[in-house]
Amino acid sequence: MSEIASVHDAAETGIYMWLTFGVIIFAMISYAMERISLEITSLLILIVLLVIFQLPHLWQLLGGPEANILLTPTELLAGFGNPALISVMALLVMGQGLFQSGALEGITEKLSNLANKSPLLAVGLILILAMITSAFLNNTPVVLMTIPILATIATKAGITAPRLMMSLSFICILGGMTTLIGSSTNLLVAGVIEDTGVLHIDFFSITVPGAVLAGVGALYVIFVMPYLLKSVAGNNDEEREEQTSGKQYILEMRLKAGDKLVGAQPVAGFFPELTGLTLRMVERYGETFLPPFEDFTLNVGDTLVMAATRPELTDALSDQGHPLSSLAEEHAEGVKPGNINQPTLAEVVVAPGSRMNGRSIYQTGFHFETGCKVLGIQRRSRMLRQNLRDIRLEAGDVLLVLGSSKQIQGLRSNRDVLLLEWSASNLPNFAYAKRSLTIFGLTVLLAALNILPIVVAAIFGSICMILGGALNIRQASRSIDLRIFLIIGASLAMSRAMETTGGVAFLSSNFIEVFDGAQPAVMISAFFLLCAITTNILSNNATAVLFAPIALGLASSLSMAPEPFIFAVIFAANCSFATPISYQTNLLVMTPGGYQFKDFMRAGIPLIFIIWITYSLFAPWYFGLY
Repeated sequence: MSEIASVHDAAETGIYMWLTFGVIIFAMISYAMERISLEITSLLILIVLLVIFQLPHLWQLLGGPEANILLTPTELLAGFGNPALISVMALLVMGQGLFQSGALEGITEKLSNLANKSPLLAVGLILILAMITSAFLNNTPVVLMTIPILATIATKAGITAPRLMMSLSFICILGGMTTLIGSSTNLLVAGVIEDTGVLHIDFFSITVPGAVLAGVGALYVIFVMPYLLKSVAGNNDEEREEQTSGKQYILEMRLKAGDKLVGAQPVAGFFPELTGLTLRMVERYGETFLPPFEDFTLNVGDTLVMAATRPELTDALSDQGHPLSSLAEEHAEGVKPGNINQPTLAEVVVAPGSRMNGRSIYQTGFHFETGCKVLGIQRRSRMLRQNLRDIRLEAGDVLLVLGSSKQIQGLRSNRDVLLLEWSASNLPNFAYAKRSLTIFGLTVLLAALNILPIVVAAIFGSICMILGGALNIRQASRSIDLRIFLIIGASLAMSRAMETTGGVAFLSSNFIEVFDGAQPAVMISAFFLLCAITTNILSNNATAVLFAPIALGLASSLSMAPEPFIFAVIFAANCSFATPISYQTNLLVMTPGGYQFKDFMRAGIPLIFIIWITYSLFAPWYFGLY
């Protein structure tokens, strides 16, 4: 009877294995096609898996025989408490803190100077530095720290974000292949193997083959991949940014005693202090002066009429050395970064039937009523060529306004204007920039030196960012991407189901049967490819843990040294290029790059084959198998 029961249990487990395979196939197709949102797909995966593994219980309620439940809801949903997921969420909060405090502006400014001379060289240098850094630090914070810098430099170089953000993720993954601490995958495999007592992997044991693979992969990532992603459109927020970034606003500034521009003199007909802005005219006691300006000194009482795009104006307001920064300082006096009074830039539309119609800005009393200052006006996506005080407002005019976060939100209830919610953005406040950098550096150091697990260090850092004033709870919660949260949770549930139902063991045993008797080099190559495919379906850590014992078994059956197979697991498990769910850095760049699931397949699959072919040719020579 016990034999009959065991056969029955095996058959039952096999049914669940094939059902799990079906769910994984559905997930890959749905994620790739994006006919339904990634969030809905993730929820459907979770629901289906929960129902599948509750079938024995449902069958028992209907009068059927008692049966075991292979996976409980608690086990399937445990992925939402996974340290990797918590780490990603906490690091996103830290990244928002760095942004809100303007902590990276100094680094960006130095690289911007290089970008002005050679933009492409600056982009290449950033990618190479990120790859080298990823060899010694966890690549997740490296990617998180580099995203805003790369975005700024790419804009100066005229390169769209989708062409570079994925390159950043991939090149950091490649850098992580070169040392033992470069990736958690490397450490996991080393730990599993060390427990067996067969092999000890040192810090630099994988450096030579890892550097070869990383070097070959980097050539593809830097020189080929941007062209494969040239047609990627980006997400809606980026499309809005592209639509608004080139539009210019007319704005004016009346000089007061103590202003930084008082006493300024032109160089070659223009004022260097107004970098990024176009000075269209200066009005002095009713007399108008037009560019180019020669032998002209700005004085108290001069009215400057300027033109600027929103990004240019944002940079000017955020730069403490820029003359226009005094406008933001008026709203930032006594304000702690991250609270409700942080200076915020937004756009509003003059509503039909507004009391502002037909009046100038000064006649409307808008500033006294709302506390917000109108910096610029735009009409039908065109810049008006008049003094700000002479412009009579019309319904549909777009006003660029500056106020505190609370004042901007108060415009929601204003009947004269319509607030464009997506346009509101806080200006960086540099008062806590050093503190934010210190918190981030300490977090990275704690994780890099293994003083604290990365999840603990990340949570510690994110809490310190909030307590330190770099951002508030509302900004922290907004930085957490629900899509990333659900995708990781669903993928970990699939991974757990694959392991429990014997799906991985089934694939591995069939692999051994198919390649039984093949040459060692062929076996290593095929094994590498199987691991690389699996890591893009499951997580890289799950692939590493599941395939490391199989690698030892293959080496033992072939009477070979285990290194070629163990290294194959390490490098193949790191080949997380074909899907965004395969590695957390891919998920981190998904939103900034505006990628769809299929974009990772388009750029990542060729890279997987390049790494696979390189290892297949290099490993037999390196390990003396020829």
